[in-house]
Amino acid sequence: MKHIDLKNLGRYSDVLLSRDGEVISLRFADPTDADALQSYFRGLSAGSRYNRLMGAASELPAGELERFLHVGMDDGFSLVATTKRDGVEVIIGEARYAIDDKDNSLEIGLSVDDAMQRQGIGMALLRHLECRAAALGADRLLGDTLRSNDAMLALARKAGFAFAPTPGDWKQIRFEKKILHAAEDIPCLGWRLAAMTASAHAL
Repeated sequence: MKHIDLKNLGRYSDVLLSRDGEVISLRFADPTDADALQSYFRGLSAGSRYNRLMGAASELPAGELERFLHVGMDDGFSLVATTKRDGVEVIIGEARYAIDDKDNSLEIGLSVDDAMQRQGIGMALLRHLECRAAALGADRLLGDTLRSNDAMLALARKAGFAFAPTPGDWKQIRFEKKILHAAEDIPCLGWRLAAMTASAHAL
């Protein structure tokens, strides 16, 4: 699989569109996001936080926060989806993926702020991760979620993922999708152009 240029992370930033046409920036998380990212997780509903962290927690555990903020640690990469509120950048979603060179796959997880759900942001993130997997040369995209996480299961089903038991954990279910197309690079040009056009029309 291809690996990204850790010295030039800005080139992998992207823009997405919500169902309402709101432009959402997507970039790698970095150490300056520590407070904002922790605030984002604290602001999730108890149910959303439980589903994302696979257990009860009031915030992102310290070890997990460290991994989220350092790109490439343990071959893991974290993205934050942001928008502007009164001129201030606010995190409204996040996604994380881990590269597995042995299986030629990307393992993923994501969440969206409760107030921003049902606006197509989760699907946009999932499609972006699929594009990113293709650009990196992965053969498949996969993730594990709780069997009770109806929202994630519905999202994965709508995006064309297949389901199977998660090995070694009956409480979880695995969603998986083969990558059948190739993408030239990150970000996906079509999505960037659509968002830039929408942004220009809003001015």
